Amino acid sequence: MTERLRVDVAIVGGGIAGCAAAVALREAGLTVALLEKALCGAGASGVNFGGVRQQGRNLAELPLARRARPLWDQLNERLGEDVEFEASGHLKLARSDGETAQLERHARDVAEHGLRLELLGAAALRAELPWLGHDVVGASLCAEDGHANPRLVGPAFARLARRLGADVREHAAVLSAMRGGDEFETRTADLAVHSRYLVNCAGIGAGRIAAAFGEDVPLQPLVPNMLVTEPLPFFISRSIGVCGGGIYLRQIARGNAILGGGGGWGDADSNHSRPLTGSSLAAMANAIAIVPALAGAHVIRSWTGIDGKMPDLIPVIGRSRTTPNLIHAFGFSGHGFQLGPVVGEIIAELVTQGRSVSPLEPFSIDRFANAAPASQPIDVGIEE
Repeated sequence: MTERLRVDVAIVGGGIAGCAAAVALREAGLTVALLEKALCGAGASGVNFGGVRQQGRNLAELPLARRARPLWDQLNERLGEDVEFEASGHLKLARSDGETAQLERHARDVAEHGLRLELLGAAALRAELPWLGHDVVGASLCAEDGHANPRLVGPAFARLARRLGADVREHAAVLSAMRGGDEFETRTADLAVHSRYLVNCAGIGAGRIAAAFGEDVPLQPLVPNMLVTEPLPFFISRSIGVCGGGIYLRQIARGNAILGGGGGWGDADSNHSRPLTGSSLAAMANAIAIVPALAGAHVIRSWTGIDGKMPDLIPVIGRSRTTPNLIHAFGFSGHGFQLGPVVGEIIAELVTQGRSVSPLEPFSIDRFANAAPASQPIDVGIEE
């Protein structure tokens, strides 16, 4: 027998953005149902690096990242849980004069958005971090940036949404979504949700939902390859990335070093993925080149997951161009973790006010038909 539920807003997808939207919408007084095919926070939101990073982003994303950053300072209090956020600072390392020039250009560009980056030469860098490898010739430091535990953030938002009265359903894969008259009907195997608004935060599955409303998007799977070592004496005091991507790493208070690089195997249709040995070995070698003291550390676990990637590596966020009251937020291309809390706020603004205070035009769903892709960030490595 099919259960029927009527709410103001139905949200498809229980990642950080979807769960944060449920929280913001309940705080605005709207009734909400959230449908997640597995467990909240277990998809791309929970298997990433955990970087809370502003530097290195496409400039179109930077206003959102700037707005998101203060939210992380308040997140433990807001969620009522410790999500292990630490403003450790984020270093982007250069290994050549060309990469140093790249960092210098990026520092000038982001300064126009109010983000201050400190450029460090080799001597200054090694005075603070003598454990860096000899290939490193300079870096850009964003002292505001840091990291959190991705396995904690999404579930904590889901629990808060439930406490606020949202109807959060897990293991509730959406089979169909359609609009008839002035409302949407979103169906799972045993539930039909009727709503005035529909929010598409379905990650790699978001393209299927968009297509159901006549909005085809070039969404592709992105499968990051992640590893963690045994606990080591703590010494990696900064979150680290490199120009050009290929490796990113940090160390948590318990001593484990978390690193990633390259891609795993993933099948978006079945939602199955696994890390690849070749990618893992390459990430280990790259990590040792950057931090030689990691040589000999034991890797105790590797993992991956599936995110959605757009051709220009920035997400789709905003209102549908074909269907009233349909809102999209997907395709975060490996760096949506830091943005998740503010995307929830933006979704609530679009529902309650019809617009957002943040600039969203670069993220329009029809941009590939009407405009050239946005400019690229300084690298395309996944750091979150």
